[in-house]
Amino acid sequence: MGAPEEQLPSVGPEDAEQPLYDPEILTKLDWSKVTHMKNGVTSATPGEGLRIRPLCKADFDRGFLQLLGQLTKVGDISRSKFNERFDQMKGCPGHYYVTVIEDVHLGQIVGSATLACELKFIRECTKRGRLEDVIVSNEYRGKQLGKLIVTTILLLAQQVGCYKLGLDCKDEMKPFYSSVGFASEKGNDNTMIIRF
Repeated sequence: MGAPEEQLPSVGPEDAEQPLYDPEILTKLDWSKVTHMKNGVTSATPGEGLRIRPLCKADFDRGFLQLLGQLTKVGDISRSKFNERFDQMKGCPGHYYVTVIEDVHLGQIVGSATLACELKFIRECTKRGRLEDVIVSNEYRGKQLGKLIVTTILLLAQQVGCYKLGLDCKDEMKPFYSSVGFASEKGNDNTMIIRF
């Protein structure tokens, strides 16, 4: 007889596991032209014990806000405030794609990035994507997870019809973003863009 399956603590009502956006979209990402990932790592095969998926309310208890705290100031956010913001984002379908990497063995969020889509009149009423809040937990660095979450967002932006994806970054992060295809904008060195 094998060891019993580890039981993770309950994180609240059933709707707490409802995703911010339809997770099916992640299964449609085209990784065939991605050359910078090693060992067959994709959003479908992120590594042993890892899963890439949309944010859900239950991630409040899986360390999502603490992870963001490794990136920037988060503040004191109550569960109700978190749920309210989640509901506001979910109420704008097609605009917010907060995507997380979960260590399923620990029930912890260890990576995250956001695709925010802006509706445009230009280019036949297309969308422009913004890559925001990219973070991988300090304990999980050096495992391609930064490139994995950024590439997932890049492919997601293409999948949802963005004509380009942009980001603002510090000088020391420019080589990382260049390695996945972003380039600096002329006249604005810390804004990087990738066009589709």
